[in-house]
Amino acid sequence: MPAGRPRQFDPPTALNRAIDVFWSRGYEGASLQELLAATRLSRSSLYQTFGGKHQLFSRCLVCYRESVAAEMIRRLEEAPSGRAFIEQSMRRAVAEQQVPGGPRGCLVLNTANEFGHRDAEVSRHVRAGLSAFRDIFAEAIRRGQADGSVARIHDPDRLAAYLVAAMGGLRTLVKADDSSASINDALELLLAALD
Repeated sequence: MPAGRPRQFDPPTALNRAIDVFWSRGYEGASLQELLAATRLSRSSLYQTFGGKHQLFSRCLVCYRESVAAEMIRRLEEAPSGRAFIEQSMRRAVAEQQVPGGPRGCLVLNTANEFGHRDAEVSRHVRAGLSAFRDIFAEAIRRGQADGSVARIHDPDRLAAYLVAAMGGLRTLVKADDSSASINDALELLLAALD
């Protein structure tokens, strides 16, 4: 870091505040003014620390992915079975209906929907996030197969890919404020895939 005044802010705190803005508003919907207000940074501090809105967004995606993956791994380690972890994860997605301010979904999946393939760097971060989530679900499936809570007929990697896709669908139904009955029906059918 060049000589001069020391930083008057904590970059990880600023990054977490920026994640909240992007998560709630999306990349396009998040104005620079909103990001500056949320992070409590001046324009020059934001650019010096993060390099601009796009670079800040990329850092937010990495931080979000690492945080969510670490939380998933912690919950998997504490779960009584592989299936219990999967059920808990899916039910948590459905429970987002009750979150004050409305459901935000998953920042990685939201970003995939917003960007598609039009930005190579963002697409790389989205793929890394999806891959991390699939790997954790695949480990839960292998654990479930070992403990007898998930049928052994399934290929763990293929079933994990299905679970990530299904969770994205559940989150979309929740964000669309579909009826609780249809969301719960979808959830039960999804969980039946573990049998």
